[in-house]
Amino acid sequence: MKRLIEQELLQWKKSSRRKPLVLRGARQVGKTWLVEQVLAKDFEGFVKIDLEKRRDLHSVFGDNLDPKRILNLLELATGKIIPGKTLLFLDEIQACPRAIMALRYFYEEIPDLHVVVAGSLLEFAFAEISIPVGRLHYLHVHPMTFYEYLMALGKEPMAEQIRKAPSATSQAAHEQILEELKNYFFTGGMPECVKTWRDTSSLRTVAEVQTEIIDSYRDDFAKYTPQTDPRCLDAVLLSVAKSVGEQLKYTRLNEIHTGPTNRKAFDLLTKARITHKISACNPSGLPLGATANPQKFKAAFLDIGLMQRLCQVPIDTEIRQNDLLAMYRGKLAEQFVAQEILAAGSDELFYWSRESRASNAEVDFLLVRNGRIYPIEVKSGAAGALRSLHLMLQTYPESPAGIVLSSRCYAQLPEQKLIFLPLYSAAILNSGDLPGL
Repeated sequence: MKRLIEQELLQWKKSSRRKPLVLRGARQVGKTWLVEQVLAKDFEGFVKIDLEKRRDLHSVFGDNLDPKRILNLLELATGKIIPGKTLLFLDEIQACPRAIMALRYFYEEIPDLHVVVAGSLLEFAFAEISIPVGRLHYLHVHPMTFYEYLMALGKEPMAEQIRKAPSATSQAAHEQILEELKNYFFTGGMPECVKTWRDTSSLRTVAEVQTEIIDSYRDDFAKYTPQTDPRCLDAVLLSVAKSVGEQLKYTRLNEIHTGPTNRKAFDLLTKARITHKISACNPSGLPLGATANPQKFKAAFLDIGLMQRLCQVPIDTEIRQNDLLAMYRGKLAEQFVAQEILAAGSDELFYWSRESRASNAEVDFLLVRNGRIYPIEVKSGAAGALRSLHLMLQTYPESPAGIVLSSRCYAQLPEQKLIFLPLYSAAILNSGDLPGL
């Protein structure tokens, strides 16, 4: 499988200012695979230590964090580790927080050593220790994007087509891409699910894999205690999956527990990269985060495939829908857009919401490009049905145009300041060659 992050891994390896690399991301998004199957092949030697399995090695990172001493003791257990030639991989490093603290000394005293670490609950380990600020390099691994999914299925021409300007896509190609995107809605981007779909062409088998992954997350919930009740985490997890695209309140995430307890659970899931908070903000100026309302928010889920599986979306009926925006009341489309924008490099997502006695209005996402703010709607239908989008463009005339992501081909309505893009163009909103932006 080809992952877009591969190039960044190789650039890290060659960097003259290289720091220990920390791969962050939820469980089973492909962190370990990237190290073993991509990065390790660029070295003469490779040493992997799983610190969850090798708890006998935790004592190596005891009171004395001298890196040369640690390296000598690790060599006794694993074999020769040669700076500049060997890649040292500390997997599941959250099981040994002292190992995280040791990374700063590797950077300072053995700069030629290539060290990469990964773990599924790193954010919780970071909360318990003093993080070596400025001495680590972070990369966030997301589920596979639609582009990576197409590449994994051997559909390279289609994959390259979606990265081009959508105005260059014919109607026939557009329809073929949408048909494959429909499959991605149910397969999602977890690497094992993509591989299963490629090998079996069975959505039922994919669903079994998705259930196993969800169960592994639930098993992790026990590790969050005593920070919060695992039952509350599970309830909030399900509530977020079912509420994608809706404005949320902590008290409504789980009726059994209190608002503060639900908030703690939601924050933990967000730290673990399973959910993503999308805050409402005022688009009058930059940065958008300066006006974000912490109490007014929506959420996106980690992966569209896991989301629909948690919600028990009836695949046999929904997959017959001709319009992807109509599937599961539009929630799958909005999840897809959020997931693609985040994977394209956005650290945060925001949306616009106005509540008034006369009428309420909401625009799904806000995009900052070249220092200008563009409202984004994920919606089918004609331009006249986009009331909230028109209202925001009128309220904030400095916004150059509104973007509508739908099942339609590319189109522009300059007189209404609207640009229509196909749904699969979400990934190139930040950096692609888009006419009119």
